[in-house]
Amino acid sequence: MREQQREKALKAFAEFLTTPMETLLERHANTSAESAALALFRSVANAVPAYRAFLAEHHIDPASVQTYADFQKLPPVTKENYLKLHSLAELCRNGELESCDTIAVSSGSTGKPTFWPRFFTDELHIATRFEQIFYDSFQADTRRTLAVICFTLGTWVGGIFTMNCCRYLASKGYPITVIAPGNNKEEIFRVVQELGTGFDQVVLLGYPPFIKDVIDSGIARGVEWQKYHIKMVFAGEVFSEEWRSLVGERVGSTNFCYDSSALYGTADAGVLGNETPLSICIRRFLANRPDAAKALFGESRLPTLVQYDPCSRLFEVLDGTLLFSGDNGIPLVRYNILDNGGLISYDEMLKFLGEWGFDPVAELSTKVRGIHNLPFVYVFGRSNFTVSYFGANIYPENVTVGLEQPVIKEWVTGKFVLQVKEDTDKNRFLSVVVELAPGVEGSEEKKEAIASSILSQLRRLNSEFANYVPPEYQIPQVALFPTGDAEYFPIGVKHRYTRK
Repeated sequence: MREQQREKALKAFAEFLTTPMETLLERHANTSAESAALALFRSVANAVPAYRAFLAEHHIDPASVQTYADFQKLPPVTKENYLKLHSLAELCRNGELESCDTIAVSSGSTGKPTFWPRFFTDELHIATRFEQIFYDSFQADTRRTLAVICFTLGTWVGGIFTMNCCRYLASKGYPITVIAPGNNKEEIFRVVQELGTGFDQVVLLGYPPFIKDVIDSGIARGVEWQKYHIKMVFAGEVFSEEWRSLVGERVGSTNFCYDSSALYGTADAGVLGNETPLSICIRRFLANRPDAAKALFGESRLPTLVQYDPCSRLFEVLDGTLLFSGDNGIPLVRYNILDNGGLISYDEMLKFLGEWGFDPVAELSTKVRGIHNLPFVYVFGRSNFTVSYFGANIYPENVTVGLEQPVIKEWVTGKFVLQVKEDTDKNRFLSVVVELAPGVEGSEEKKEAIASSILSQLRRLNSEFANYVPPEYQIPQVALFPTGDAEYFPIGVKHRYTRK
């Protein structure tokens, strides 16, 4: 028996159950995020064998890191220079994998699983992000709530993790009941229709395109979503405010800032930040003012915009990419997640918006919840050329193999452009534009054969794709273009295999 584990779990759970959310969110006002980061560094340098080896490799004496400025000079860790070079046990505290009570899975570019161990107490940090949403946005402390987990279940990170966090809220006293049909649409329809009217509201939690498919399919078969006072929690992908409005209208939403919320999360460390009514209000303003969005973010396209607790997950920006530090089953110090983005303080955000004649706090003044003095992080997405589809990271390497199969490889050059697009009804689909070899003409038969080959290899190589994406959305839509097409395959220009 591991008495230390039991004491750790009891202490953390008692603190979570008895500490009001507002108090948890106000920690950053009383505790310096920089001092918290230094404390994490010292703990990890002392207890994690892999990180001690990493520091030694870079000739860094942990005792020399005395200030936050010293901390900011530490080399970032990545999957390539850190995680892949050590065993799971070496990445955990004291080299003990058994100090974690569960292991989740995500898949990489080759489809080979990456394992992410964690302990019960690691999930409590993340449960506070869910508590923000359920309390601030859904008022679930006073409303009987059915939480329907629509993320993929099994070893995959999203489903079980989300279910656990919602159950912790129920343990804290929220009148929340959790049911987990996973990404089984028929089961989702059944549980909502048979159980939904027994609650004040039903919350659907899942990947944005899958939730939209559930809603649209339900409408087609006569599901009256308005009866269930639907709320939604999303994760895994960026979506537009037009998309939020469309989906919200179809379930009868009346307040888009409070009826849905998105999580910014990763398999590496759980949920890093979450949308709040304030961040959604700001994003909806910026959606109608691309000039303001460009001035704020450097681009007119809208990134994901969330708020975060710097005492739980400390963000930094290095050369336009986000680094974060946070405790977990595998604690991470200055981890480069390969997401492009940036940081904006609460005061800087309100000052900027004021200069554009907008006050989001006043806009939400009739509401009493959802406004917290927390910093903002904005995320454009992975910088390593993946695209995200139903929460699955899709890699160019997976598509390449599909084009290298017998016969097909004679038709194509090997160049392609991978995108996630939307049709006129805002349904997402996977688009692959393929460059034909010189002298080869396209045909419907070739398009079908190429699509089938790509699909076969995606299912074989990418376990996230195979498990996350509903079968009816897996077949890519292939378009064939001639060699050197000016839009997709300009000659003499370095080719990019993905477009956002």
